[in-house]
Amino acid sequence: MADIRKEHAQGFLAALLVVLLGPVTVWSAAGPDYTPPPGAVNPQVTQANINQTICVRGWTRTVRPPVQYTDALKRQQMAARHYTDTNPADYEEDHDIPLEVGGNPTNLLNLWPQPIREARMKDKLENALNKAVCGGKMTLHDAQECIRGTNWTACARRMGTPIP
Repeated sequence: MADIRKEHAQGFLAALLVVLLGPVTVWSAAGPDYTPPPGAVNPQVTQANINQTICVRGWTRTVRPPVQYTDALKRQQMAARHYTDTNPADYEEDHDIPLEVGGNPTNLLNLWPQPIREARMKDKLENALNKAVCGGKMTLHDAQECIRGTNWTACARRMGTPIP
């Protein structure tokens, strides 16, 4: 339990430093970086406890970071990633591995400013994966790997979740 608290504290402190001190900007000749982060799981969510965590209606509200935190982080990450569209309303600070399938709520390896249209499409898949895991049709680990990174569109096709 102490390790779980330590990991959450470290993730939160790292994000807080980015918000307070600003991003570490690395110049990139390649232009904007729209790739998702590698993703990070919530160590408090396991296959053994999904019926007490992700399968409980409303559970994600208990772990979702506050909007003030994610809005500030979104602005910092947009600058660090050299986004050309700098309107924060065009992005959602999204979890690469969603909270619905045990993604880490505050770890910077799991948060990024995803274009809003893409984030809305991904939301449908997140719900379908949660339903599959909670219905015993898919393991938690398989759902996390399915949606991780850029794989989510292929995952949506496998799950039969329509994406435009």
